[in-house]
Amino acid sequence: MSERKDATDATRAAHARLELPAEDGAEQANAERGFIATIPDAAIGGAWSMAPYAFLDGERPDTVNPSLWRQARLNARHGLFEVTPGVYQVRGFDISNITFVEGERGFIVIDPLTSAEPAAAALALMRAHRGERPVTAVIYTHSHVDHYGGVRGVLAEDDAVPIIAPEGFLDAAVSENVLLGNVMNRRATYMYGALLPRDAKGHVDSGLGKAVSFGQVALVAPNLSIRETGETHHIDGVEIRFQVTPDTEAPAEMNFFFPGFGALCMAENCTCHLHNLYTPRGAQVRDARNWSRYIDEARLLYAGDTDALFASHHWPRWGAEEAERFLVVQRDLYKFIHDQTLRLANHGLGPLEIAERLKLPPTLAAEWTTRGYYGTLNHNAKAVYQRYLGWFDGNPANLHKHPPEVAGRRYVALAGGAEAVLAAGAQALADGDYRWTAELASHLVFAEPDHAAGRELLADALEQLGYQAESGPWRDFYLTGAMEAREPRPASATPRQGAIAQLFSLGGDDLLHAFSVRLNGEAAGAEPIAFVLAFTDSGETWEVRVENAVLHHWKTDQPPDVSLTRETLVRLVLGQTTLAEAGLDGASSLARLLPLLDRFDFWFNIVTP
Repeated sequence: MSERKDATDATRAAHARLELPAEDGAEQANAERGFIATIPDAAIGGAWSMAPYAFLDGERPDTVNPSLWRQARLNARHGLFEVTPGVYQVRGFDISNITFVEGERGFIVIDPLTSAEPAAAALALMRAHRGERPVTAVIYTHSHVDHYGGVRGVLAEDDAVPIIAPEGFLDAAVSENVLLGNVMNRRATYMYGALLPRDAKGHVDSGLGKAVSFGQVALVAPNLSIRETGETHHIDGVEIRFQVTPDTEAPAEMNFFFPGFGALCMAENCTCHLHNLYTPRGAQVRDARNWSRYIDEARLLYAGDTDALFASHHWPRWGAEEAERFLVVQRDLYKFIHDQTLRLANHGLGPLEIAERLKLPPTLAAEWTTRGYYGTLNHNAKAVYQRYLGWFDGNPANLHKHPPEVAGRRYVALAGGAEAVLAAGAQALADGDYRWTAELASHLVFAEPDHAAGRELLADALEQLGYQAESGPWRDFYLTGAMEAREPRPASATPRQGAIAQLFSLGGDDLLHAFSVRLNGEAAGAEPIAFVLAFTDSGETWEVRVENAVLHHWKTDQPPDVSLTRETLVRLVLGQTTLAEAGLDGASSLARLLPLLDRFDFWFNIVTP
């Protein structure tokens, strides 16, 4: 069951049918330009290494889409690069880039990666080649964890420097990475191939970058928020002109221009591919119209003065003419998807029909930087539909469908039993119709999760779909699904709780909001709970109530019934300590609340019930 298969004739034929842009070597030249130095294999303890990707130096295997193979090789370049004198990037130490701008006294750090260890290694590499200088400021371009999580690799606890972010950064970071952290992080193991071998039948690339690092993650709040476009600040003697771009690639994001260097940072709004309007790990759908509009605004504000355009992923572009051209292409890419999806929706097509029909126009299709290495035209069209019209396509047959296990049993019965479904799926597999094979086999597995042949059929279909995928996340989703169909993860008596590190850095309001989504409504029932909670570390006092199976909290001046630190509350909720160990034996209301707060199992099933 666990044996991975080779590419089939149908997969090789799908690769051969690909229509790719002409290859002129420009992207490779851009990816290599300005190289200064690196460290061997970019090896950084247990947090990061490029050594497992040495197979990319060989010939492309049949198990990898030719276009994704090309992107994977470009993303394998790592080290310190000069963008323009005074602006440097370390690429290939994480899925994202860390950028250093030389100020009068030290380095302004832009986007300190996902975790501390790679960020620290990047700073050490910068210092080795550009001088032993302090970090004088940190800029977060936006609210995704791969752009702030490694801040403790460049700043110590007692460093007092400007930490600059767009307005709304903290709320957006908490909403996306805390309230739904468990499910998003579990799905992210699929999206980024975290569990897959690094080889030609496993994870080869994420499209956006190589992979996500595995070091220590922190959330340090910004102390300077950028509120409006045109806002200008002088940081360590460097002039920075900001453009706020809310509701684009992230809910809180910003681009900015360094007039002294002629350098334009496009954050993650313009990277060398088609990005996600909806990320398969799960998040709020992004606004394609806004995204396009802000790219055009950046073009009008800065392109004519730009000598170097860089971003938080991939490699830069150089010259005002190329900056203008690149911004136009990226602008029109997102607006095309937006406008054409709405056009077809107004003709009555549903999201699946639109996604199957939509094709880029020849001018956009001729660009390597519009390829679906991360987002895809298919799922981005569905995202636009969802943003405007929601999950329902208008067909009443889809209004109240059965959940997968119930539907699976009915489909299996309709087909004449499990063996009939298996035979039909096997024939579809032999015909190279892997999408249909996967649909049939998924019904069988959800009806009979212990049906080993059904799980193997599902795995074989998902595997070939993964081999065919141009998108790194699609490949990793398919191949991780295949792996877990073949080898279901055994249940654990003590489930691992995911995405908990950032709970310890939250303020009282955000922390109590995070715990409100853990309240088990069925267990809470109609029983009311009320008490006053004081956080001794922050000086906050909160009235906490459970009524109608909803957890509420309000600030109050009432004397507390329970006093403790925020860390102690987190540890109590997670089961890392007890009331007795915390010296809170008498906290009866808190004792009634704690059993009602769920502990989320990170390893919930995805391809099986």
